[in-house]
Amino acid sequence: MNTMLVFTIMMIVLPIFSYFFSKSFIFEGLFGMVHSSSYFYAAAVAIAIVHVILGMFIYVAWTEDSRPIPQFKAD
Repeated sequence: MNTMLVFTIMMIVLPIFSYFFSKSFIFEGLFGMVHSSSYFYAAAVAIAIVHVILGMFIYVAWTEDSRPIPQFKAD
């Protein structure tokens, strides 16, 4: 449950932050792009972040230890 909460918060916060950060500071500030071009590239960065988070969630879910199977006593 804790893992799901962490990834849910990451899925909400990180794409929004990366969109506005990359649009304002990287594409418009550093590269000097016009507003119409920076929207497109910032959206691509946010989509890439979403895919990275999904990949991390799948990896963590796949490698997460499952509950041990109880051993039944065989007499």
